[in-house]
Amino acid sequence: MEREAVLVGIDVGTSKVCALIGEVGRDGGLTIVGKGVVPAAGLKKGVVVNIEQTVRSISGAVEHSERSSGYQIDRAFVGVGGQHVESQNSRGAVAVSGHHREVTREDINRATEVARAVTIPSNREVLHVLPRGFIVDGQEGVKDPLGMSAIRLEIETHIVTASATAVRNLAKCVQSANVKIDELVAASLASAEAVLSETERELGVAVVDIGAGTIDLALFLDGQAYKTAVLPVGGNNVTNDVAIGLKTTLQVAEELKIQHGSCDLSTVRPDDMVSVSMLGEAAGRTISRMEICQIIEARMRETFELLRAEIRMAGEGMLPAGVVLTGGAAQLGGAAALGREVLDMPVRVAGPSDVGGLTDNILNPAYSTAIGLLLWGARSLEGADSSRYESAPAGGAVGRARDALRHLFP
Repeated sequence: MEREAVLVGIDVGTSKVCALIGEVGRDGGLTIVGKGVVPAAGLKKGVVVNIEQTVRSISGAVEHSERSSGYQIDRAFVGVGGQHVESQNSRGAVAVSGHHREVTREDINRATEVARAVTIPSNREVLHVLPRGFIVDGQEGVKDPLGMSAIRLEIETHIVTASATAVRNLAKCVQSANVKIDELVAASLASAEAVLSETERELGVAVVDIGAGTIDLALFLDGQAYKTAVLPVGGNNVTNDVAIGLKTTLQVAEELKIQHGSCDLSTVRPDDMVSVSMLGEAAGRTISRMEICQIIEARMRETFELLRAEIRMAGEGMLPAGVVLTGGAAQLGGAAALGREVLDMPVRVAGPSDVGGLTDNILNPAYSTAIGLLLWGARSLEGADSSRYESAPAGGAVGRARDALRHLFP
């Protein structure tokens, strides 16, 4: 395989920081050549709350990945999560210039600029302006209008914004770990790169990345995102409930959740028993596994109900391709079954696939965002299709990130 580029993805999550180094081949194939995963410190629900600890976590993950790959990391695609990530859709229309009345790249850029000129509060930062589709002289559903004859060009865009403060703090932490930022990418859109098929995107699908502290959500229709959001609940909420319900430590509760937990009570035998060490008691006690699973099922049911409300609020009809669950907490036994029951639509659990190299232990849902960041980077390398990812005509993803950082840090 001829190597075309080396990319780095850093997923700064609530429970872990993961740095992956990937080689992109001429054929667009991705091979993981370095990985570093360390427990995260200094983050709460996907947002930096302690700069020093976060920098230490990022540096640790970067060092591990450098050691395993032999590469020196100097820049990366970085995932952005946290409840402050929001989205809106906006339209922009322009008259097609040029005496031939043919749509040029400049016309598309002008229409995009009009669409992104929506009033965004000064405390928000624009992460993405993604084209959803074009309308050429009233003809809807145009995917790429380049070269078409037209008088009026309209573009529909999906704008993802984040809290400027949260973005600055994250950028500061990454730069303090001696890594420049190629692009900041909404975590849910990165995960979507890793787990969704083109057919699902076209039909209508939701990607739900259940992390430790948050759920990153992205809804797609006609091949493009139309809603991006983050819910402030995640796997840690389940662990907390188990710890409180059984009067045990968070560490024991986490182990019980992973080893014995399930959201599908029909698969749990009433006579299954588990021994648990209790707070303040030298000797542990034995409890029924059903008791653990009932606590987990109640919290996960509530989580899926929140998701259902969020999906309904987004409107745009139902999602024929259903929901794709990913993220670490999606690996809970019975999650898909409970999701199908509450959401009343198809639900599957998925991790990244079609990736080669050092993939032991990382082709699972917990690494969808990290691998998705590399795939996002690889996609923005493809000049032909980069229009889908070029939010502004500022020299593609890298130039845009550089400009964004330039005005953050004069």
